[in-house]
Amino acid sequence: MLSKFFQFEAHGTTMGREIMAGVTTFAAMAYILVVNPLILGNAGMDTQAVIMATGLAAALGCFLMAFMTNYPIALAPGMGTNAYFAFIIVLGMGMTWQAALSLTFWNGIIFLILSITGFRKRLAEAIPAGLQVGIQAGIGFFIALLGLKAAGIVESSPATIITHGDITAPHILLAFAGLFLMCVLSAKKIPGAILLSMVALAILGFFVAGPDGAKLTSAPEGVVDMPSGLGKTFAQLEWLYPFQHPASFKVLFVLLILDLFDSLGTIIGVSRRAKLVDEDGKLPKMDKALTADAMATIGGAVLGTSTTTSFVESAAGIEAGGRTGLTSIVVGTLFLLSLFFHPLIVAVPAIATAPALIFVGLLMGQSLRDIPYDDYTETLTAIFTAIAIPLFFSITHGLAIGMILFLFMRLATGRIKEVNSMTFVIGAIFVAFYAIG
Repeated sequence: MLSKFFQFEAHGTTMGREIMAGVTTFAAMAYILVVNPLILGNAGMDTQAVIMATGLAAALGCFLMAFMTNYPIALAPGMGTNAYFAFIIVLGMGMTWQAALSLTFWNGIIFLILSITGFRKRLAEAIPAGLQVGIQAGIGFFIALLGLKAAGIVESSPATIITHGDITAPHILLAFAGLFLMCVLSAKKIPGAILLSMVALAILGFFVAGPDGAKLTSAPEGVVDMPSGLGKTFAQLEWLYPFQHPASFKVLFVLLILDLFDSLGTIIGVSRRAKLVDEDGKLPKMDKALTADAMATIGGAVLGTSTTTSFVESAAGIEAGGRTGLTSIVVGTLFLLSLFFHPLIVAVPAIATAPALIFVGLLMGQSLRDIPYDDYTETLTAIFTAIAIPLFFSITHGLAIGMILFLFMRLATGRIKEVNSMTFVIGAIFVAFYAIG
């Protein structure tokens, strides 16, 4: 029944491979259960309630994506927008977190309307081929940078901006060992190469000390922890806040931009890696994927968390073989179960997940071979975007400047008539985004 529903044969996959992929994706993005409550806690939200809201919103998003699209794309409250929620909207502008949740809710409503009408899909399909490749590679480099930083391999430097850490330190050597193990197991086409390596690293972490002298992996404080406290955030948003405070529409516009192009960039990059696009390079169910994304944001706001969006860590499960919605179902189920086993998740050390991020980033970087090298405007756009995303530390800004560069080059080279109208709309939105600030 599952094979028929998820079309395993048509996608060249099996139930076992999909389950392994789901576990791998979850392992790569489970950190959000810890990080999101910590960030939103700065806005005055109850940490335990946000833990529940995060897990439930992630599960909701994964299930919606699975049943509406049959894609192996997982969702959860997004990094970046949660920081904007806590540090800019609440702490910076003085709004209450209830008001910020209201803006998140209406952001989702507007996105749902754009998705149902097909306008959001037209926006996605208007992104030039070179820019799409640049997005995929840029996300890969972004993920790799996060992994390198988490492992301590890359550090900040006032003299050279960034530099390497102590390469001979035990914890860094262990990270390199995990990365090399993933590369070898993957080259030998061993199923679950990423997950197996992560488990091995977590075990070895009990015997290796970190830079602070403590063991990398510590025994969890418990196994089962009953979740509670959702009532402190559930349906607590100020429902009509943007209509009662028209000045907040500027903030709502920024949320729209961040969510729109973060989700577009992630879905395009991940779907290309999973080979879900057709012969024209378009995603057949893009409108449904974006609708699921919007519905997850609405549900997440009601539960009590910032914008829920498609996660770039879905690439980890795709590299492990995930090709259908069963991967997302597994991820969503594990998020629900994790609410009861939170102490175990917290105990997973960064040294176990960092090499996985680096490895996935390297694999996604292979997309640069698909750059339309015979078109100078496409080539430069792709390469610039791939570099800008990790250096700007933002998918949104990398995509924005890449699009503006593309339009400027087409205009300067007298090829502006080759650009369709929707591409101009995207460019105008980005220009307005920077103009409004």
